[in-house]
Amino acid sequence: MEERQYRSASGAPIALRRRQHSASCRELAVRCPRLQLRSLSAVTSTVWLAAYGLFALSENSMVLSAAIFITLVGLIIYLHFVKVDQESLLVIGSLGIQVTSSYASGKESTTFIEMSQVKDVVINEAIHMQKVIYYLCILLQDPGDPQGVSEVVPLFQSSKPRLDCLIELYKSCQEILEQGRTDPQVE
Repeated sequence: MEERQYRSASGAPIALRRRQHSASCRELAVRCPRLQLRSLSAVTSTVWLAAYGLFALSENSMVLSAAIFITLVGLIIYLHFVKVDQESLLVIGSLGIQVTSSYASGKESTTFIEMSQVKDVVINEAIHMQKVIYYLCILLQDPGDPQGVSEVVPLFQSSKPRLDCLIELYKSCQEILEQGRTDPQVE
């Protein structure tokens, strides 16, 4: 297992972990920074201070109760549906590609794409807020047109690695995909 440090598009530190399971199976995982207690405390304190200010003006205890309830529900939603701790890609040359997102609450979301549907893995670029950003994506083959692409599946959308990290991810994926293209299929 090999781990290297990189930066995300926003400048946050991320870690790329590569694990070779066999010659045709490789796991690539990008770990995002953990939730900081300082930022969580700042947001909670701000909401509760604003609620206390409203309570002082209105003298209604429901304001404080609502602030506590909204903060707790918001935190649960954030940890369970928004904050991703790790995104991983398991590339198995003979089977397909498994994409997994692990959330801060422990929830995992997994998608599997069969290798027969994969046309290629590429680094794509997009213009966002007057910047050019790069992202890794899987091109899915159009069943009706062998030369066409039916869908583009973006990868590592939460961690948003910079180009230097994307190049490492791209090379690792291409090594496995090239093996599948050159090896004759046994049926």
